[in-house]
Amino acid sequence: MRLHVIFCAVVALCLAGVRQTFGNAFTLDAKPASISIDPAKAAVIVVDMQNDFAAKGGMFDRAGIDISGAQGVIAPTAKVLAAARQAGIRVVYLKMGFRPDLSDLGAPDSVNRVRHLQFMHVGEAIRAPNGKESRILICDTWDTDIVPELQPQPRDIVLYKTRFSGFYRTDLDTTLKKLKIKYLLFTGVTTSICVESTVRDAMFRDYLCVLLSDCMSEPIGHDLPRTNHEASLLTVQTLFGWVSDSEQFLEIVGAAKTAAH
Repeated sequence: MRLHVIFCAVVALCLAGVRQTFGNAFTLDAKPASISIDPAKAAVIVVDMQNDFAAKGGMFDRAGIDISGAQGVIAPTAKVLAAARQAGIRVVYLKMGFRPDLSDLGAPDSVNRVRHLQFMHVGEAIRAPNGKESRILICDTWDTDIVPELQPQPRDIVLYKTRFSGFYRTDLDTTLKKLKIKYLLFTGVTTSICVESTVRDAMFRDYLCVLLSDCMSEPIGHDLPRTNHEASLLTVQTLFGWVSDSEQFLEIVGAAKTAAH
């Protein structure tokens, strides 16, 4: 009799654990269809929200590129990151940055090296808005620092990348697998380049990717079309994942937190 009672108690605890696991999942309204996400297996990916791309005095701003879109996504992204951390969702930052000697920029005739030197002036010495000496797209300088409003917290993960995709020759895949992450919620810049490149590589590795459309932007250069952002969203929702926004994420994460209490 006692063994039967103990067995029933163990089964009840196991079932309670199962209910709790499934109960923690939330369904995010998205295109082309809603997606159920387990926060314990989810991470928010912050792509290239660094001074060179999103701050006054950064590389894009110095080149005359309109960074108002990148600056405009800072506020909703900050809300997403705060809610994600409260919900136990990991936050991973990707930053574009090269060694001071540019040895990781690529072969002399590689497109990556040629275009970064030609159009982005990578490695060029500048004086940052804070008065300190810095260098464009060089690791551990003002240029590659995350913008102040989105500063990483102690539990967050920060990884440098040297190509548009966050998976190319980085520890991103290994890190996500160690954490048993399956769902990736994307924010950052530039939508059609570094964000989409990383999403494609993530999908090829069987991650489930969701773009938070109002938390990413397409900084616009001279005489360039403004349709790239929308084209990338359509491409992703058609072939590579899902598209949602910060409002949907904040609403469902808040509701899930309330239900848990």
